[in-house]
Amino acid sequence: MSGHSKFANIKHKKEKNDAAKGKIFTIIGREIAIAVKEGGPDPANNSKLRDVIAKAKSNNMPNDTIDRGIKKAAGDVGNVNYEQVTYEGYGPSGTAIIVKALTDNKNRTAANVRNAFTKGQGSIGTQGCVSYMFDEKGQIIVDKEEYETDPDDFMMMALDAGADDFSEEEDSYEILTAPENFSAVREALEQQNVPMASAEVTMLPQTYVTLKEEADLNNIQRILDFLDEDDDVQEVYHNWDE
Repeated sequence: MSGHSKFANIKHKKEKNDAAKGKIFTIIGREIAIAVKEGGPDPANNSKLRDVIAKAKSNNMPNDTIDRGIKKAAGDVGNVNYEQVTYEGYGPSGTAIIVKALTDNKNRTAANVRNAFTKGQGSIGTQGCVSYMFDEKGQIIVDKEEYETDPDDFMMMALDAGADDFSEEEDSYEILTAPENFSAVREALEQQNVPMASAEVTMLPQTYVTLKEEADLNNIQRILDFLDEDDDVQEVYHNWDE
């Protein structure tokens, strides 16, 4: 995996997020609503809600905004009608793209996602057509500048907490977990005051595709930009080697 700086990607995502903070807060607000509906408004008894709160804080969402979102969701549980939907498809030169959305109108979202692929000369595929090329993992990234530690000691802390894998990059540490162990590992590190640049369950490509043709580069960027602008789209995963 060397050569794919996860931290650089996260910094890139965060910079984009700062430019579109309103959209990120909308997405997290919907995730809070879903988590409260599924497990109640008390984070102490709802690990999914704890994970969403951690994600909100890593995106600099103010505490009072988080609290308001939880209270609103708790008082509005019967009216939370967001559904999680996943689309899979192909970008230029066979690049694989997975789109996860939270929507209250599946027809609208499907049309918008299809349109994004079409604009970039891509195509939507059937369920499962590209997801087999990815592994679902809990992923925690720690910025070395924010956390000075002995790498071996840190690795043992992460593995003892239940992590599957630990790797050291030039600028960061990456910790991988099974999806079902993610919450426990994240909370164990949180209790040790480990600052996390990113902590989420994600889809990691098994291999990457390099695009060299200018048309391909423009097209995949068009797909990603259109998806990024859609308020229903929650996450986009791809195997393009940026």
